[in-house]
Order: sequence, then C-alpha cells, then structure tokens
Amino acid sequence: MVIKYKLIKESNECMARLGVVTTPHGSFETPIFMPVGTQGTVKTMTREELEEIGSNIILGNTYHLWNQPGNDIIKKAGGLHKFMNWPHSILTDSGGFQVFSLAELRNIKEEGVTFKHHKSGAPLFLTPEKSIKIQNDLGSDIMMAFDECPPYPSSYDYMKKSVERTTRWAKRCLDANKNIDTQGMFGIVQGGEYRDLRELSAKALVKMDFDGYSIGGLSVGEPKHIQNEVLSYTTLMLPKDKPRYLMGVGSPGAILDAVERGVDMFDCVLPTRIARHGTAMTSVGRIIIKNKIFSEDFSPLDPKCDCYCCKNYTKSYLRHLIQANEILGYRLLSIHNIAFLTNLMSEIREAIKEDRFLDYKEKVYKNYGLDSNEKDF
Repeated sequence: MVIKYKLIKESNECMARLGVVTTPHGSFETPIFMPVGTQGTVKTMTREELEEIGSNIILGNTYHLWNQPGNDIIKKAGGLHKFMNWPHSILTDSGGFQVFSLAELRNIKEEGVTFKHHKSGAPLFLTPEKSIKIQNDLGSDIMMAFDECPPYPSSYDYMKKSVERTTRWAKRCLDANKNIDTQGMFGIVQGGEYRDLRELSAKALVKMDFDGYSIGGLSVGEPKHIQNEVLSYTTLMLPKDKPRYLMGVGSPGAILDAVERGVDMFDCVLPTRIARHGTAMTSVGRIIIKNKIFSEDFSPLDPKCDCYCCKNYTKSYLRHLIQANEILGYRLLSIHNIAFLTNLMSEIREAIKEDRFLDYKEKVYKNYGLDSNEKDF
C-alpha cells in the first residue's frame, strides 16, 4: 500500500479513534481537517501561512485543474507539488462531485459522463480512466476514484443503479492507475440513506482493497440526523486498518459528530468561503464581523486563538477591511478560520487520547451555541 494507516488508540467512550496516515510526502495525525486548494491554492493563503498554522495535507481539484491550467502543463512542471511549491501531502478529488454539482445537461452512461463546462458551456467528457489519467499527471499522494454523487433525495431504484455503476467505475479506476508505487487511491462508498445499498457499496469496495475509503453522498442537503445515522453504520463496514474520509464537511458540529462515529479525515471549502463573506469561526461561535456592533470593538477576533490574525488585529480593523472590500480582510479571516479548525482537530485528538472526547464535544457544542438536531452552518 502506498498510503499507510496506523491505528494509535480507540476511544473507550465511542467510535472515535486516533491514527497516523503516511503518504509519499509525509505523515499526519488523524482526525484531521484538510484545507481545500481547489485550483492549486488555498484561497488567499500562502504555503508559509498554511505551514505556520500546522497544515500538512491539502486538496486539489481534478475538474478545475484539468480545465485550467491543464493537467498537461502541471505534469510538465513536475506535478502539482512542484507547480504550487507544496512539499507536503496532497489529496485530489476525482472531479465527480463538480460534474454533478456544477455542470449542466449531464448525460451519464456506462462509459462516462458527457456534460457542459459550468462557465463556458463547452462540451466535456469525463470517464473513470480520464479522471485517473489527470490525477496521475497531477501526481497527488491520494487520488479519489471517479464516482457518481447522486442528489438528495434519490429513489431507491435510482440509487441502486448508481451504486452498481460507481462500483464498476471504481474497478476501472484501479486498473487505470499508472503510478501504483507512488500514488494511492481511496474508494468512495455511496448509497444515500439506504443502509443495504451502503453495505452493498462498502463490501464491493473493501474487496478491491483500496488504500482508504471515503463516505460519499453526504453533506448534500440531507438532515443532520440522517447524516449521523448513515455514518454510524457505514464506518463499521470499513476496515479498521484503513483511513476513513468524510467528504465536504467542515463545520465544527458536523466534524465532532463524525469523529464520534469513527471518521478520520475531513475537507471543506467552508472556512475560506465564509471568510470571504466576513464570517469567522471562534471559540464562542460564529462572528459576522461586518456587523456594526464591531465598529468600535478593539479586542482580538478570538482571545483564545493565537493565529497571526488574532495576535495582530482587532475586530474593528477587520470590520473596516471587510466593509472596504479589502483583500487583506479576506486573507486574515481565512488564516483565522483555517487555524480555528486546525486547533479544533488538535484538541479533538488530545481529548480522544485522554478518553474525554464526549465531554469535550459537549463543551464545544455549548460554547459554540450548537443544537444537536440542527446543522451549524
């Protein structure tokens, strides 16, 4: 296996667990949050800022990098690590989610998906083999198998056909990988809210012996209780000696709920996206910094945070920057939000280590003003 997972400790309270994932570009402890660098950059942030925060794995997006600047250019540059000057681990998604969330007029066939570019309208065709070829050119440490991400809700009959096709595509992805010694691959368990279909998907993928497994088809509009229920039984279907990855989740409450149910890895555009809209994650909940109440607030954004933003700037100044549409405001809030989630994951790992995860989760829920029955973002 190119990707190695070492289980360090299982919680005595729940399914939460500590582990270490090793890739060709380094190791990282889990549970972990991975910042999203859609187009070869975590928006507004430099490599040095990410390293100072403690990030040691980020994501790249196959769909977007394929269209701009093109996987051929990135390959000529020596791969995505060299192209973006990032020496640590990189995970690339398959492009499947963008095909099904951004593109219009999709036509799904066994061979692949015909669709139109989400901006230009140009015709595009993506297959499992092409997705892996692009990811091989990008040179990521962890590649994702190409799958269909069905909408919520979907009928049982549609979901069953989709799962069966995604399973066939997964095998084609493994067969297409030309860099088996340097690039690992995760399979994606689908099945919507249907337990038997999740089991059907998981069993088939586990037999294929992927380097790790993602739980897909969640965080697509389903209620919180359904997401948690699906996680509760799906993680039990996956091997203990492989990492488990929940795609597209980055809010504190959802992360805590998923860690409790045995998930190791998370990613989401949420922290940088809400930063660009003037919203910060803090130890006492969300702060919408452009609100007038902060115009004369000369205290740090979060006094419990030691990130560059909180050590050097006040809420009043941050509000001014956002009101003035200054790029620095978006940069500072992005730095803070990524640091907040990185620190949250560090505290989660410490709580698991000391068998006090459930108490820690309750404390965060209380401080953050979360409702166990509602999503926090």
